[in-house]
Amino acid sequence: MTDPHLWLEDVTGDKPLDWVRERNGRTVDTYAADEQFTDLESRIRDVLDTDARIPYVGIRGEWLYNFWRDATHVRGLWRRTTLERYRTDDPEWEVLVDVDALAEAEDENWVWAGANVLRPSQSRALISLSRGGADATVIREFDLDSRTFVTGEDAFELSEAKSSMGWIDADTVYVESDFGPGTLTDSGYPRLAKRWHRGAPLDDAVTVFEGARSDVSVGASYDDTEGFERHFVSRAIDFYHSERYELLPDGALVKIEVPDDASTGVYRNWLTVRPRTDWEVGGTVYPAGSLLITDYDSYMAGARELTAVFTPDAHTSLEQATWTRNHLLLVTLADVHTELFALTPSESGWARTPIAGVPELTTSGVIATDARNSDAFFVNSSGFTTPATLLYGTVGSPLEPIKRAPAFFDATGIAVSQYFATSDDGTAIPYFVVRREDAEGPGPTLLYGYGGFENSMVPAYSGVVGLAWLEPGGTYVVANIRGGGEYGPGWHTQAIREGRPLAYEDFSAVAKDLVARGFTTPELLGAQGGSNGGLLMGVMLTRYPKLFGAIVCQVPLLDMKRYHLLLAGASWMAEYGDPDDPRDWEFLGAYSPYQNTDPAAQYPPVLMTTSTRDDRVHPGHARKMTALLEEQGHEIWYYENIEGGHGGAADNAQAAFKSALTYTFLRRTLTPS
Repeated sequence: MTDPHLWLEDVTGDKPLDWVRERNGRTVDTYAADEQFTDLESRIRDVLDTDARIPYVGIRGEWLYNFWRDATHVRGLWRRTTLERYRTDDPEWEVLVDVDALAEAEDENWVWAGANVLRPSQSRALISLSRGGADATVIREFDLDSRTFVTGEDAFELSEAKSSMGWIDADTVYVESDFGPGTLTDSGYPRLAKRWHRGAPLDDAVTVFEGARSDVSVGASYDDTEGFERHFVSRAIDFYHSERYELLPDGALVKIEVPDDASTGVYRNWLTVRPRTDWEVGGTVYPAGSLLITDYDSYMAGARELTAVFTPDAHTSLEQATWTRNHLLLVTLADVHTELFALTPSESGWARTPIAGVPELTTSGVIATDARNSDAFFVNSSGFTTPATLLYGTVGSPLEPIKRAPAFFDATGIAVSQYFATSDDGTAIPYFVVRREDAEGPGPTLLYGYGGFENSMVPAYSGVVGLAWLEPGGTYVVANIRGGGEYGPGWHTQAIREGRPLAYEDFSAVAKDLVARGFTTPELLGAQGGSNGGLLMGVMLTRYPKLFGAIVCQVPLLDMKRYHLLLAGASWMAEYGDPDDPRDWEFLGAYSPYQNTDPAAQYPPVLMTTSTRDDRVHPGHARKMTALLEEQGHEIWYYENIEGGHGGAADNAQAAFKSALTYTFLRRTLTPS
């Protein structure tokens, strides 16, 4: 059957964009044209632009690097400072790149996409810039001493593509890009990794690794840790299976022999392995989600002496593992509550010590270390009602707070509670409820979920959610449904492919539990999700419409018949399945929102948002679903940002508008008049 809305997949065609503008205008005129909206938008913009935010940094030897946006610098500043300056209340920064000035000078809509700094000299950087926030970037070499881009035939520079580039030395890089016909995977990512020498044409770069067209992507990297210099290449077979090799000086590849679904790390003389399924080695079974460690050289020579430094249980999973110079830092989740530990190697094994000084009742994570130089690290801690605190310290000493974010909303009398809903198969599904302690009876409630790609939804402070929803009296709920990583890899793998409906049953179970506990009613319950969470919202709309009074569906996947043909969609087939395989389409087609709408059903009002410049999830999903729902007579409101990439916004002004639109829609739809 021919899709009558296929023409809306033409991203920049005149006819589709006219269709977009017409619906944008209707939505803006309805929800964004009064003083109350303008006031909310302004308050959200103040949160996003304020200079009082914590300027988070990455450590590179003596320098701390930061990217910063505010009301004056809407596109942002890339800058650096020293630790001594950073610890002051008002650090002095050295501005390296002013993206606003660059965009104006070059008449380009540049959005910052990151920088790779040459070490140890830190004299050059490879800077990635995106047009309008797309995943595709240009990469240009930058001189940090002169604060200018390097130009001429000797400069390292790549035109717009989904590329990556990393330093080997000052005159050599590894590069993955679009090298012409046949050099991309079916997912649209690089299939070739090359070594490129300064001054040579890109066409003369030497291929060091070639993946298959069916792979997601390939990559090459150089570890310049003194005394442990190594070259690596890797191929991502799909989203959860990969192969990694050490690249020897003669060009030979030596595979790191671990299960293809395991993640690996190499640091100095250590190899870490985290299997995603149970792994038997020498008669010992290491459960999925364990963290194993061994001597790298011995392992590559054939030894298999593994030490389990973390083993999961029914309530606890590993969220993060990162190195300092002499220690391995772990962040674990116990029923979605974080704990931090330092592991220290010795002749008798690995000693495990809790990290002192972490605030209680917050979610904490390590955000920066400099493993090549020190045991210092930064930790960020926050909670639903607790603004972020940035802590600094070294292993063995208590952390000390050095930066605190301001409160952006009045949290007085707002409490956080955790509950468990029972899903259809009897599984306990945790969720957090944030609401006023003195709230009586059911009230407007917003339920947020994601449930995919092993991403954990942990408590965190959001000034936008606080001022736009909690402060006016709304209840905010985060559901930790399967498909995420809250309980390790198994929590995720239960809900991939044919198991995907488990995530939807979990979310619906939380919605029902909220009503059963008296927090809300279906008429007062809204649901929100984006990307994979947008697919979740599409299923809630088509399969569970009676549970909700409003749905916000953002940058969504919705047409699961064609998702693998659009942009990066092919890279997600390990998560969802292959629609071209009849066996997979049997379970995909059973829930794909675009194929399961019902003209006779009573759907709650929907706000559908996406971005023209999103080159990860195609805006055609949102466009076509909107057109179909309109034809069937359902209430659907649509807004497409002409810029913004997959995040939906290219700068704070766009982000503020999008957020204000969302909460205005929810307030009007869910709040009784």
